[in-house]
Amino acid sequence: MSEENNNPNGSQHPLSSLDEFLAEGQIIDDVLNQATVLMRSTMESLQKDATDHRFNLRKHIKRPREEAHQKLVNDYFSENPLYPSNIFRRRFRMSRPLFLRIVEALGQWSDYFTQRVDAVNRQGLSPLQKCTAAIRQLATGSGADELDEYLKIGETTTMEALKNFVKGVREVFGERYLRRPTMEDTERLLKLGEKRGFPGMFGSIDCMHWQWERCPNAWKGQFTQGDQKVPTLILEAVASHDLWIWHAFFGVAGSNNDIIVLNQSTVFINELKGQAPRVQYMVNRNQHNIGYFLADGIYPEWAVFVKSIRLPITEKEKKYAEEQEGARKDIERAFGVLQRRFCILKRPARLYDRAVLRDVVLACIILHNMIVEDEKEPDIIEENLDLNVPPSSSTVQEPEFSPDQDVPLDRVLEKDTTIRDRSAHRRLKDDLVEHIWNKFVGCAHTSGTLRLSFALLVIYCS
Repeated sequence: MSEENNNPNGSQHPLSSLDEFLAEGQIIDDVLNQATVLMRSTMESLQKDATDHRFNLRKHIKRPREEAHQKLVNDYFSENPLYPSNIFRRRFRMSRPLFLRIVEALGQWSDYFTQRVDAVNRQGLSPLQKCTAAIRQLATGSGADELDEYLKIGETTTMEALKNFVKGVREVFGERYLRRPTMEDTERLLKLGEKRGFPGMFGSIDCMHWQWERCPNAWKGQFTQGDQKVPTLILEAVASHDLWIWHAFFGVAGSNNDIIVLNQSTVFINELKGQAPRVQYMVNRNQHNIGYFLADGIYPEWAVFVKSIRLPITEKEKKYAEEQEGARKDIERAFGVLQRRFCILKRPARLYDRAVLRDVVLACIILHNMIVEDEKEPDIIEENLDLNVPPSSSTVQEPEFSPDQDVPLDRVLEKDTTIRDRSAHRRLKDDLVEHIWNKFVGCAHTSGTLRLSFALLVIYCS
């Protein structure tokens, strides 16, 4: 029987003929060739991508961080360190006890600033290394990669340490060192202002620009002022004569001026809520019931601002302008000391996130106030016991409302009207012109006349 008859279905075998077998093999060869070409092109693309550093796997660098920690301790934190306290003060911008106090407080705030063990049972970076890396970036404005050679910390870890450090400083120390003036603070500020010829003065107010190098291109228009070439962020601050910064409002776009920043800031929020200490003081025998800040000419003529006289004519006006412009330099001095102490604020900001930039600025101000408190001299403001000079006329009372109370809206509107009162501004300026003339010129003239009369009396008697 033939093979055809043995097939019950009566169909031929698929490979029964040689031609069909060769045709089937040709199809397989074509598929293999196409697969080979596809694999070759895929391998070439992968090799091309491998030449780009963005697709390279991060190379592990075995850093001897334990040795770096011990070297750091031997250099600055041992019982007999290599570098004395004055060099520590210059490099860390603060005393050694203050720095150790910050490190300890941050260790209690977060586990990030504690000594931990990694997955291979190796000691991680110490809190001293992380805090030193952060404070060096704030103090010198150096890049994150520059600290690797000494502290053995990678660039990404250094930036992480900086962000956690400024956030921790703000949350741990911000309530105390970035507070609004309490009753005791207000009494001290009023005494200091009266001693300098400005009864009722709380300090000086002004704004500072910080260049933002990493500003997104889509935002550069709103962060660049007309006469500027680079985008900036604005810091509004209030400082007293001892360089303590009492108020900080940061983050407004650099295209705005001081008045627009003032309309957005929270400098008068406590006064509007009635939660600020109430003050009363006498100037030129007239009573005033609201404190004020010294400001430059751009600020509005409100009762809470005392400005200079642009074109003084009389001798009294010239003396007032001289004293006001001299006392208003307190805020300029504070900005200068802040930038010299933390050079990161002097150099262009190399961060993208505005929230992180805000933490950096507030942390620098908090650390600045901590340094001022740590290094300040004993309070030299004493009560004037001279019976020929009238005592201080300033009084401070408790706030009208506590933070837990709800403030009526009509009370807020009334306080806002009082703050913006132009007539009160003019009356206060006129009283200050007379007061400063009598204090610095009239008393000196009277004293000189008395000395001359006494000398003539001595000559006559002799």
